Amino acid sequence: MGKMMKGITLGLLNVVFIWIALFLLNAEAYLVFVLLLLGALLTNFIFITPKGYPYRYLLPASFFMILLVVYPIIYTVYISVTNYGTGNILNKEQVIAQFEERYTLEPSAEQYAFQVYRDPQASLWFLFTDAQGAQLLGRDGEITRLEAGDPILMQLAAFHELSRVELVQATNELSAQSFAYDDTRELRMRNINSFSVYLQQYSYNVESDQLIDLQTGTVYTPINGYFQAPDGTRLSPGFRAVIGFDNFRRLFGNPQITGPFVSVFVWTIQWALLSVATTFVVGLFLAILLNDPHLRLRKMYRSLLILPYAIPAFISALIWRGLFNTELGVINQILQATIGSSVPWLQDPFWAKVALIILNLWLGFPYMMIICLGALQSIGAEMYEAALVDGATSWQQFRHITLPLLMVSVGPLLVSSFSFNFNNFSVIYLLTRGRPPIVGAQTPAGHTDILISYTYRLAFESGRGIDYGLASAVTLVIFLITGAITFINFRFTGALEDVSKNV
Repeated sequence: MGKMMKGITLGLLNVVFIWIALFLLNAEAYLVFVLLLLGALLTNFIFITPKGYPYRYLLPASFFMILLVVYPIIYTVYISVTNYGTGNILNKEQVIAQFEERYTLEPSAEQYAFQVYRDPQASLWFLFTDAQGAQLLGRDGEITRLEAGDPILMQLAAFHELSRVELVQATNELSAQSFAYDDTRELRMRNINSFSVYLQQYSYNVESDQLIDLQTGTVYTPINGYFQAPDGTRLSPGFRAVIGFDNFRRLFGNPQITGPFVSVFVWTIQWALLSVATTFVVGLFLAILLNDPHLRLRKMYRSLLILPYAIPAFISALIWRGLFNTELGVINQILQATIGSSVPWLQDPFWAKVALIILNLWLGFPYMMIICLGALQSIGAEMYEAALVDGATSWQQFRHITLPLLMVSVGPLLVSSFSFNFNNFSVIYLLTRGRPPIVGAQTPAGHTDILISYTYRLAFESGRGIDYGLASAVTLVIFLITGAITFINFRFTGALEDVSKNV
């Protein structure tokens, strides 16, 4: 029974492989097809042969690791060395096809009056008549010249001729029709009353890899994702192309990009440090208070203080955005009533940063309070009793006993909290959206942007269009920084373990 179920499952899996493979072949995604084929062969080898038995349990984890970790990293690295973005979305073949489909109205082009007929199969037949009365039959993209009394005219009379109203209703369908007039010209709809001859504007030479303007004779050569003329004129749209480290040169070499990037990077470090420091200090202070066994109603206090942690962060962020509203926010109304002035919380760079720190403190102190409370309760009371016998003050007990032992368990969490806040996109975007903007920045950078929100805005909110290449370059910088933080975390954790052995 087990072998039968395994065979059925493997058979269904192979059917899925074949279906996806046919789709990839039809889409000409040959690289992905080869990877799928190798994966299918490996899967069948593991589940059919006895030698592959030990690898059966590694396959699911390996598959998802490659799909969700390895592939995104490799793809991001690839995009970072390309010009992928607005104006360079399509591949080269698609762009060439677009240029070859461009037609311009022939100078002094003759206009053809037309009648449209629909046969019983719903196909369209076009009867064109020029100024001299000569007639042409258009069907399936081809043109046939008709002589007087041609039998085809009797056949057309049996079809349904579209009225003026029906022609207007079918404008989109009619404008999509074109008929080959000769090798470089087509008969296309000019307006609701006539068709005219249009000239093909560009032709692509496969051997020389050049695009030629058939009207002017200008030759365009592919350079860095654009077809470019000798005088530097570029045709739009461009195409995706590998441009090497140009995105990194822009990031670190263009002052209008480097300046905002450095500003965003510095604020990201400040934001992460301040977020960790404020939440830890407040959380530790409250934990020390709640750890006092003589404090009345401390269970109720714990329940109330943990509420900000229980409410979803995005709801809290939106509520605080309303509270910080300059004109209608409750906070400014209180300030106006007490001190006679208000604060531009979301318009001024300094106060916008203060608002973010306050919001993140509200969201983060319950977590730190819980962690510190648990760590404090794990410290033996005999250590404090011995310290009291030695005459240690409360500050000395905290400094030499509480804090070192607390950092053993809390220290790695502080480092991981720093790493989390380093990429804390939701709080930044929901409260300030990275604003107010940095004046003079060539990229969509704001005073409260951190690297991750800056990357998002580069990719999706740039006024000059999306720039996936530059955004991917910034992503790799973030990846390296986060990797360095992780390395420091491991080293820091080892150092704390050494401290705990000596306490």
